Amino acid sequence: MRIVITAVGPDNVGLADPIIHYVTSLGANIAEIQMYDHDEEAVFAMLLRIELENARLDELQAAITRIGQQTNLSIRVWAPEARQNCPRLAICTTYRPEPALALLRAMRDGQIKAEPAVMIGNRDACRGLAEQFGVEWRNIGDDQGRADDDKMIDVLDEFEVDYVILARYMRVLPASSCWKYAGGRIINLHHGLLPSFPGIRPYHDAFSARMLTYGATCHFIVPELDAGNQIINQTTFTTPPGMKLDDIIRLGQEDNEPRCLAEGVRRVVDGEVQLHFHRVIAVGS
Repeated sequence: MRIVITAVGPDNVGLADPIIHYVTSLGANIAEIQMYDHDEEAVFAMLLRIELENARLDELQAAITRIGQQTNLSIRVWAPEARQNCPRLAICTTYRPEPALALLRAMRDGQIKAEPAVMIGNRDACRGLAEQFGVEWRNIGDDQGRADDDKMIDVLDEFEVDYVILARYMRVLPASSCWKYAGGRIINLHHGLLPSFPGIRPYHDAFSARMLTYGATCHFIVPELDAGNQIINQTTFTTPPGMKLDDIIRLGQEDNEPRCLAEGVRRVVDGEVQLHFHRVIAVGS
């Protein structure tokens, strides 16, 4: 069984040792380990991916939790195989409903074999969509749309989420949040082709470059690294010369972006791809 352990907390000496010693005492094989010390913020972060036969997840979780309490670390234990037949998704939104709607329809119709555990928004624009599909809704934003990132993590933990889907969620997650759900658990939809058109206005940038092909990118979120090497899926559409920018954006938002995200999430849920050492690999290749 593949198990991902993440640990985030105040920097100190010897934080990784008790976790590593415990899992190796169980006979676990360490397949991946990453550790970062954020000196300026005095924050420690670690990702540990192990392989363990006959794993007792409840016992492992309890032991790792005790280690977290002793070291003052926020620790999470996740095994993708535990709910591989129907993982639980959190769909995060801001304004645009189309990507979230595509996911909800695909799950309802069995195209994505997952469960919408909760919808999270920093604004209430998509609350009606959650109610339409009978999905729990949580607003983590203030009246200006500023997100409470700690509250988001609390909601993800509360609903025992396997994957976090940023479905045109127009806020940047802090590094600490990304580390807490690291290991290929956060999937983002970018409304442009990466790496060529990053930023918040990719349609405008591509239009200014006189492009006739536009696109969207579904990628894993990786803390503190550019998203260019973590691409899961990309879709494009071609426009005739002279098409107005507003019409291009409408085509992208209403058709191409939702299609891109739905297929990307399906690939992850079906186990076709996974993240390993910050790179997307095809499973079984």
